[in-house]
Amino acid sequence: MSTNATAAIASATEGGKAGVGGNGVSDSASVARRLQSELMGLMTKADAGISAFPDGDNIFNWVGTIEGASGTVYEGLTYKLSLNFPNDYPFKAPTVKFETPCFHPNVDQFGNICLDILKEKWSSVYDVRAVLLSIQSLLGEPNNASPLNAQAAQLWDNQEEYRKSLHKRYVDEAK
Repeated sequence: MSTNATAAIASATEGGKAGVGGNGVSDSASVARRLQSELMGLMTKADAGISAFPDGDNIFNWVGTIEGASGTVYEGLTYKLSLNFPNDYPFKAPTVKFETPCFHPNVDQFGNICLDILKEKWSSVYDVRAVLLSIQSLLGEPNNASPLNAQAAQLWDNQEEYRKSLHKRYVDEAK
């Protein structure tokens, strides 16, 4: 993971909750309380370029939005994501996918994201804010050693060509 992504997580998880319940066991009511608390935190902190809210009445399914960070080829682009929380969240990572097509070395054509904190590096101290900030950071700093999209990974080193291809795809796929 990049240094900036690590910093984003560290910043986002300061004062975060270590878990739900003292015995490490979770139930849907305590998960719902945790998610309600995270929603309130997102609303009060209002980080630039990220947001997420429950999708309708189901607190376990959220819609997130990420704006490309300033100074990256993704600047000015906005992406919609889905976040689905398991019944044993935060002990298991949410399933996060791009709903807006995203041309990126670590995102496949189905919106799946290759990000270690959503897999083997997940920790219950992470929250929705940390996940969104990490994905936002990943947009500008991909891990080309582990690409899901080989074409994007090969093109990444030529930022001008990458930007042209990215913006053309973004406009074409938004139609």
